[in-house]
Amino acid sequence: MKLAIGEISYTNILPLYYFLKREELEEKGCSFVPQIPAQLNKSMKEGSVHVGGISSFAYGQNPELYDLLPDLSVSAKGNVGSIFLFSKKPITELSHSDIALTNSSATSVHLLKVILKEFYKHENITYNLMEPNGAEMLRDHDACLLIGDDAIFKSWEKSSGLYVYDIGGLWYENTGLPMTFAVIAVRKDIARKENQLLEELYKDLQRSKQLSIQTNFQTMIQEIIHKHGGRKEFWDHYFSGLVYDFTEKEKEGLLYYYHLVYKHRFIEQPVKQLSMWKKGLESQTII
Repeated sequence: MKLAIGEISYTNILPLYYFLKREELEEKGCSFVPQIPAQLNKSMKEGSVHVGGISSFAYGQNPELYDLLPDLSVSAKGNVGSIFLFSKKPITELSHSDIALTNSSATSVHLLKVILKEFYKHENITYNLMEPNGAEMLRDHDACLLIGDDAIFKSWEKSSGLYVYDIGGLWYENTGLPMTFAVIAVRKDIARKENQLLEELYKDLQRSKQLSIQTNFQTMIQEIIHKHGGRKEFWDHYFSGLVYDFTEKEKEGLLYYYHLVYKHRFIEQPVKQLSMWKKGLESQTII
C-alpha cells in the first residue's frame, strides 16, 4: 500500500508543500492527489487518501480515525486574510438573515456559525451551501462566506458597498486564542502500516515549512503572483499573518473550537484531546 497524499491547491497551505522533494517521494511510493478541502475531507474518511491537510472540523467529526502530525498546521493569531464574510449589513444586524456558505469548507462554515451564535447571540439565521461564487451567493442572500483563493479574489474587488469581516480576526477578538483551520492528519491504520515512509514525508513537510519561512516566502510569492496576480506587498502581508506551527497555544485554541461546535450541536461527540502521531508505531494523546 504506500501513501496517497492529499494536496489542496489553496495558497494558504502551499508553504508546507512547496519545497517537497516530490520525485524522491514518488519513487518511494507516494502519490499526490489534488483536491479542494471538502473533497479531501471525504477522501480521507473513506480511505482513498491517507494523509493530508484536512479541515480541523473534519478531524473533530472523526478523531478516532486520525493522528495529527506534530508542529504542522494552517493557523492564524488574528486576521487570516483568506476567510471572509461579505455582508450587505453590519454583522450586529444579521439575526433573521439568509447567509450563503461556500461548499468547499467545513471548519470555516462552522466557525462562522459559532461566532454568530456564541458571540453575537444571533438567532433564526438561514444558511445555504453553494458553489463559491460571490456574485451568485449574494444575489438572493444577505451575506456570504468565502474561503481560500475565492475569498482573496473577492476581497480585491473595487468598492462594492459590502461589509467585510475576517473570520479569523473575529475569533481572536472574542477568545484571545489562535484558530487552526487545517491540521495535517494521517489515518491511524495507514500510519501503522507505512510508518517509515510517513517519517520521510513528515521530515520533508517540516523541511518545506522551514525553507518557506527562511526565504520569507519570496520564491513562492513570485510564482503565486505569476499565476494569480496581486501585489507583492499583499502576499508579504498575507503570509506574515499565517502560522504553520502547532504549538500548545494552537492546540488550546483548537480544543476550544471543538468545545463550542459540540456545545452548539455541530458535532455529535465532544473532542477533549488530540491524538498526535510520533515516530514508531504508537500515537500519543495530548489533553
